[in-house]
Amino acid sequence: MRMPAELDRVPWHTLTHAYGSAEDVPELIAALYEDDEETAGEALYELYGNIHHQGTVYAASAPAVPFLAHAALHAAAKRDEVLMLLAVLADHDPADVKLPHWADTPVAAICAELCRVLPELLPCLGDPDRAVRRAALRVVAAPAGLLTAEQRASAVARVEEVYAGDPVPAVRADALVALSRYGREETGALCSPLPEVRLAAAALALARSGPPCPADLVDVIAEDGADPDPGDDAFPWPGTDTTGPDDHLRHLLTEDPDAALAVTARWIAAGDLGARGSWLAERVAETWRDREPAVVALIAAALPHQRTAMELNARLRTIGHWIDHLPEPDAGLRDTLFRYADTDGETAVPALLALVRSRDPRALELVLRRTTAGPDAGPVTGPGVGVAGRLLAAAARAFPEAADRLVPEIRRLLAAGATGNEAIALVGALAEFGTTARQARPELVDCLRTRRAAIVAARRLGADGVATREVTDALHEATGSSDPSLRGAAAAAHCRLTGDPGTALRTFEELLTGRGQTSWYLGSLEAMGEAAAPLLPLVERHLGAGDAWTRLAAAEALHRITGSADRSVPVLSELVGPTPVGLRALEALAAAGRAPEEVRPTLHTLAFSPRRLLSDAPHSGNGHPDTELRAWARRLLEAGRSQDEDQ
Repeated sequence: MRMPAELDRVPWHTLTHAYGSAEDVPELIAALYEDDEETAGEALYELYGNIHHQGTVYAASAPAVPFLAHAALHAAAKRDEVLMLLAVLADHDPADVKLPHWADTPVAAICAELCRVLPELLPCLGDPDRAVRRAALRVVAAPAGLLTAEQRASAVARVEEVYAGDPVPAVRADALVALSRYGREETGALCSPLPEVRLAAAALALARSGPPCPADLVDVIAEDGADPDPGDDAFPWPGTDTTGPDDHLRHLLTEDPDAALAVTARWIAAGDLGARGSWLAERVAETWRDREPAVVALIAAALPHQRTAMELNARLRTIGHWIDHLPEPDAGLRDTLFRYADTDGETAVPALLALVRSRDPRALELVLRRTTAGPDAGPVTGPGVGVAGRLLAAAARAFPEAADRLVPEIRRLLAAGATGNEAIALVGALAEFGTTARQARPELVDCLRTRRAAIVAARRLGADGVATREVTDALHEATGSSDPSLRGAAAAAHCRLTGDPGTALRTFEELLTGRGQTSWYLGSLEAMGEAAAPLLPLVERHLGAGDAWTRLAAAEALHRITGSADRSVPVLSELVGPTPVGLRALEALAAAGRAPEEVRPTLHTLAFSPRRLLSDAPHSGNGHPDTELRAWARRLLEAGRSQDEDQ
């Protein structure tokens, strides 16, 4: 353990952390001793960011340990959080110590330092502050397998004292978890009169047993886990390490979806405190296929229990994300969403998006009422996406038959100067409306000329198939843009409309021989079709590219240009798998009408896995990629059966 006076004896300038030189570390450690809690808090925040950045530790982390240990004992403020910093610095998988190079890792150096100072930190287990005791237990647990026999015996004895006699049940539960890191199991913990201890014991037993979850453990977790710790410190319920303890328990339960949903139902019925039941239900939906109806029903039951607008909005967004996976959303759920949507409150937009995705006819009227409300239509609800644009894009997918009502609104917003992701969403929505979308031609031309969503506007103009002088001139002008992606999109659209490939061939020859996002440029060739034949040598050279997306785009382009899939199919088959590029490869194989025999075992896995194989951006609202993955895999398996029957 080292005092602040010794900070200048460490050559911090030769050490590094997340942001480079560690010269700032001594000043930050010294600030922990300030009487001003705000100053100490800011210093601690900076230390979490540089010597323990998002779970990564650095060369400067281990030398900081003895100084942090001294601060944990002697600093006036934030002692509990200093101890937690020590714990997370030393956090590791006990199996890692068997790795050949464990001794050369920063975390091994941290654990070695912590082992040296741990005997002096043991008195923190008897601190009057419950938060300090809880954090100290995590520090004691972190290096459990690395202590000397003498250190180990001393640490276990002190932790057993805490487990047997601490006045706070949550601290005793933490002690039980710490003892488990030392290989000690306390018999009878599942029958403890303290629910906090029973829950910790059940979580530890569940980690040992694995799925399927034993019924008695599920019952304990369902009964005692709804409100695991009613205390007021900032530390959540413990797992077996210092990562998010609630997340640890959710992970254990989610491995058995039936058990997880049973626990969820009881936690929600008990009031969904801290949205624990809702979070668990959402984890199940993100992990397992075909659980959407049960999850949506549980989240709907949790709506009345949400305590803040933020919590309520999160639940409504979850319903909106999964509701289009339901065969037929029931009337009661749609009525609930309508009540939340038909207001001017904070919940209106997420509820309305969910109602739109349920295809409830009332949603269309609410969307039009809200999007015509002018500048007060509401706040931004997503990263850079305005409310009106997001609602209209969702309505376009749900109600393509309402083109005569939605297209004028899209045109109005584009004409009013929509930019960024909102403009992209609005232009993209036009794809749902067929020839009616041609009404927006003037707005698309303006987007192209003013460089607002210009790439998607160029593609949309090409797809609409109407070659006016204004359109072709705007596209030709855009082929001279400094943005290579816009140049490619505009050139391909110009060729498609005019039938003259000259400009496009010159543009793509430059793009495909230069640097940049080659896969994007190759993807734009689809609009040219056979007219891109002179570019085939440049396309073919990318079939063996190191980047998977480039190989995919080259194979797709080759098929589109030549009309033959013979050379494309082997490339696409190698890419098939549970990845975003693998999903695109499935679509490309389906477009080619091929299901090679060698890829069918993979297709079977993709089609029939009970677990989701592709994750999704939270609440994207644009369908789940795993659902597409399964659908394309099943379609290709069916195509393969048809091929076999024809032979």
